[in-house]
Amino acid sequence: MLKSYYPYLKKYKWSCIFGAVSKWIEAVLELLVPLVMANVIDEGVARGQAGIGYVLWGGALMLVMGAVGFGCAVFCQRSASIASQGFGTNVRNALFAHINTLSYREIDKIGSASLVTRVANDVNQMQSAVAMFIRLVVRAPFIAAGSVILCLILDWQIGLIVFGATVLVALVLLVIMKKSVPYYSRNQKKLDRLAQITNENLEGARVVRAFSKREKERARFDGAAEDMLGNSLVIGKITAWLNPLTYAIVNFAVAGILLLSGYKVNTGGFSSGEVIAVINYMMQILNAMIVISNLVSLFTKAHASMLRVDEVFGLRPSVDEGGEAEPDYSAPAFEFCGVSFSYAGNERYSLSDIDLCVQRGKTVGIIGGTGSGKSTLVNLLPRLYDATVGEVKVFGHNVKEYPVRSLRFLFGVVPQNATLFSGTVRSNLFWGNDKATDEEFERALETACARDFVFEKGGLDEPVSEGGKNFSGGQRQRLTIARALAAKPEILILDDSCSALDFATDAKVRENIARLKNVTTVIISQRASSIRSADEIFVLEDGKIVGRGKHEELYASCGVYREICDSQTRAEV
Repeated sequence: MLKSYYPYLKKYKWSCIFGAVSKWIEAVLELLVPLVMANVIDEGVARGQAGIGYVLWGGALMLVMGAVGFGCAVFCQRSASIASQGFGTNVRNALFAHINTLSYREIDKIGSASLVTRVANDVNQMQSAVAMFIRLVVRAPFIAAGSVILCLILDWQIGLIVFGATVLVALVLLVIMKKSVPYYSRNQKKLDRLAQITNENLEGARVVRAFSKREKERARFDGAAEDMLGNSLVIGKITAWLNPLTYAIVNFAVAGILLLSGYKVNTGGFSSGEVIAVINYMMQILNAMIVISNLVSLFTKAHASMLRVDEVFGLRPSVDEGGEAEPDYSAPAFEFCGVSFSYAGNERYSLSDIDLCVQRGKTVGIIGGTGSGKSTLVNLLPRLYDATVGEVKVFGHNVKEYPVRSLRFLFGVVPQNATLFSGTVRSNLFWGNDKATDEEFERALETACARDFVFEKGGLDEPVSEGGKNFSGGQRQRLTIARALAAKPEILILDDSCSALDFATDAKVRENIARLKNVTTVIISQRASSIRSADEIFVLEDGKIVGRGKHEELYASCGVYREICDSQTRAEV
């Protein structure tokens, strides 16, 4: 698994290598300092006035070693920052690009809130792990092992005490980390839940306030936060034992070293400088072990994050790239041949046995109750989903035979939710056609009955805030229709995209669209009046077509359609 992330770090391999080497040099110098200090004490301080020169020489040497070590540390820090930030950027870019290749089925499986957390938080954890790996993975174990070896060289008996203390500290680290590891994975999942609730409340802020559910939503958020807090407290209670236990072991070891070294100093088998050196090495081991414990904690969280990111990378789009078919414009615009469809994880079919055929240039209406499968049906045309059973054809070919990009260029889709992106009106219209001229944009705006209010404001350069919140609901819908028209589609899909428009504007937009030549229009609407003039109307109920024909025919023969019409105003009938 780790190998799969090497390409994202390959560009920075020299930063990793030189950064680690510089940190190793700093560690070597840090291990040598106690030996120099021991010599200064034994050869300089112990000799009094005669040893002044040796003290000055030793002090200067330690200053040089400190300066070189500082330079190595700064270089390592810089190298680690460059490598980790570059790695994080590469992984994040690749992850975002991969998510954009996934079909709706895979995105539904993971959930949008979880995907956001993985792109942001989980990649940050991996990025931090790379930085700490370069900075500390070489240094901390080397310091711990080097300190033990040098203590054994100075005196094997005292070295055994140091070695025993090191083993005990390592066991404490192992036990504590083993108990805390499972909770780090749970924390990321609880963070997903927190992000999901936050996302729902930010997107649905108006709904929350309209229904006065702020207290309820706050309680829901507090519950998720408390759940995450509880898990974090368990981690805290486990890891809280780390410092007291390690310090207790080290302090007992220092006491034992002082006791034994004091005896050895009195008998002449050990010098004062060597005692100071051993105690310094003991403290270095303690610091190294604490660093290692923090590294284990960080790498544990990073490993959990890597598994979550790897899960996304492991998803393969259920919608493949297709073949190389070219549209046959003499064939019907689209056909459904025995199509049934079910969403992932749901055995019940949302669409069942759909058969229909629509000729090019026709206008068709699709109507039905909530949950009848209207939007699901049109989502199969541009392959946002693939049919579970049966075949969907567009201009004479199965949709799976087209390159996905070429297939979607045939469509102009106006979804139920009028989504605009921050920028300007022009930048939003460019989504439909990035090569269109301003004149073409103006024609698209005029067809969508959006030209007047756009040019009353700031024209094509009018700013669009996040989600288009500086436009009304009806204005956003007309701008999304203009965006689809700017693409000059062969098939225009209006998925309940005029629901916020008044009847007169709705009728005007439909009249303008009807004038477009060779454009097949699919209108999904809850309003019978919006589709009554369509060339053919399909009535859906529980995922099945229960009626088809013109308005008058359906009103006379289809009970579902007649019920929909009668439930609306007389003007719509």
